[in-house]
Amino acid sequence: MVENRRSFTNSFFCSCVFIITLWNYIKLSDEYEFIAKYSSTVPEDHFYYETKNLPPSHEKRPDNRINHSSWDVVHNTSDSLELSNISENSINDLIQLLSTFNKTSKIKKLTLTNIKTPWKSFIKFLQIVWQTSIEYFNINNIKLLSHIEKQIFNYSDTSMKALTIKNVSIEIFYFSQNDLYSIFSEMNTEALTISDSKIIHMLCPSKPSIFQVLNFSNNDLTDMVFEDCENLFLLETLILQKNQLKKLSKVSSMTSKMKSLKYLDISRNLLYINENGNHCNWIQTLAKLNLSSNKLTDSVFGCLPINVQILDLQNNLIRTVPKDVAELKALKELNIAFNGLTELPGCNHFRGLEFLNIEENSILTPSSDFFHSCQNIRELRGGHNPFQCSCELRDFINFEKKSGGRLIGWPESYVCEYPDGLKGTQLKDFHLSELSCNTTLLLIIAIVVTVLVVAVTSFLCIYFDIMWYLKMMWQWAQTKRRVRYTHPEDLQNILQFHAFISYSERDSLWVKSHLIPNLEKEDGSVQICLHERNFVPGKSIVENIINCIEKSHKSIFVLSPNFVQSEWCHYELYFAHHKLFSESSNSLILILLEPIPQYLIPARYHKLKALMAKRTYLEWPKEKSKHGLFWSNLKAAININLPVSAKDNTINI
Repeated sequence: MVENRRSFTNSFFCSCVFIITLWNYIKLSDEYEFIAKYSSTVPEDHFYYETKNLPPSHEKRPDNRINHSSWDVVHNTSDSLELSNISENSINDLIQLLSTFNKTSKIKKLTLTNIKTPWKSFIKFLQIVWQTSIEYFNINNIKLLSHIEKQIFNYSDTSMKALTIKNVSIEIFYFSQNDLYSIFSEMNTEALTISDSKIIHMLCPSKPSIFQVLNFSNNDLTDMVFEDCENLFLLETLILQKNQLKKLSKVSSMTSKMKSLKYLDISRNLLYINENGNHCNWIQTLAKLNLSSNKLTDSVFGCLPINVQILDLQNNLIRTVPKDVAELKALKELNIAFNGLTELPGCNHFRGLEFLNIEENSILTPSSDFFHSCQNIRELRGGHNPFQCSCELRDFINFEKKSGGRLIGWPESYVCEYPDGLKGTQLKDFHLSELSCNTTLLLIIAIVVTVLVVAVTSFLCIYFDIMWYLKMMWQWAQTKRRVRYTHPEDLQNILQFHAFISYSERDSLWVKSHLIPNLEKEDGSVQICLHERNFVPGKSIVENIINCIEKSHKSIFVLSPNFVQSEWCHYELYFAHHKLFSESSNSLILILLEPIPQYLIPARYHKLKALMAKRTYLEWPKEKSKHGLFWSNLKAAININLPVSAKDNTINI
């Protein structure tokens, strides 16, 4: 109970002090008007003050003085203070105000905004703050007036940890750069920021510095900054974003003596690297490097710190990742978005890569090498590329299915661009069958089908004797060619015979004893072509057969089981059948000497089967009484008046 009462009493006392103090602030209406803000989200009272200039009439009042007893309460109860809109006429009062601070003040953070001050006054209040309890000093929008000249600055006995100066403007154009930069280069703070100020150089500290963080972003620094600087061996973070740096090799040499450097941001500069390659000499401790928004090409991969872990190369001119780059074993994160990549880089040189960003490139179909080599990828940003939806994209889609969410932005950012028929289709809705994309399977099926086609074709060729017919066609064509180039006097384009007789030698007895005597007349009015008497010596058998068939009005085939066993009879039947179709004639006469069972007719004699099925044939009667009618019908079929010239030439063709 006693402790609770004491706690209540202390709280009540603090509240009373706070109310009295706040009332004093509200009553202050001299040169500054203070607006107190209290934040209940922190354990102690935090007041932020904004100074506003009052009308000039107030400035002329002789009693315009700050109540320093009230300020004693401020810097003993708050740890953060902000003053703004400080004119040149108010600088002395500001200096007087800051002079009330000391090492015992509770204020740790001071912010000055919108200041106009002479150079000497700036150094003066900076010196005062340097030796107070303030650890973080921010100056925003400051305009330096009057001439800049060398000033003595005491850096000892300070609590300052970080000084931040943003948006500095200088009205004086002619001054010694060393007088300006030497003040900042020798500061004994852990962090220094001078940004948005168009400074063109920064001196190297003259002695070993305790700087751990330097931020000189959005200035006009060149490659000469910190050249051959050996006193920044404690520096861990260096930010030179948005300056005028050009040669990457010189920037790498700058870091070579910064023994503790871990993070370097040189983005948004004009950096390039010669295609011939420059020697790069990075400090080995560098783990995080930001090279985004420069003019770097593929050659940059030959000029990278070997131990880098996080690398940002977005928004450059990179088209591909070379195959012969040095292996970056420590690299875990690679950002290569907004370039001109046409394929995913493999991880053969980045074995430890866990995060990859390749958004906004020109990747049509990710290479299969990526999926085999990048086994450790935990997150991949690959959206907003003009994907060509084809078989090659199936591995990429399967990567998402198997990875379980490793593709960041899936499925909204992954859309087909080509072909036109699939434009706008999300990759998750794009499907192709295994058969249409599996080259090995497709090749096996093609081979099997080819083998089957060859086997079936071979079987049909053998069964129907296709090769035999091809051979006959070739011989027919050769004979026709020879006839075409023969002299006209050697050609006889008129019929010379009434009939050509085709028969088997085994049936020659019937042909010579019955057929020939009954057809040929003693007066020679009927001419019969027989191979043994009318074939021309010196010509091939096939040529003689063709000539006899073409010079004969009819072709008589004596059919019997012996006929279907004769190879030459088959030739004669083939060429006669060819003439039947080529000349649209009715030149075939079939005499069935003996019945022929269908099973005796070979498969290659399908023309004979077709002729016997479609055409009328004469059947040799066994009864003698019917022989007269048979010969009458046969003579009538071959009856034709041959030209005289043909009758005169009965032997030679």
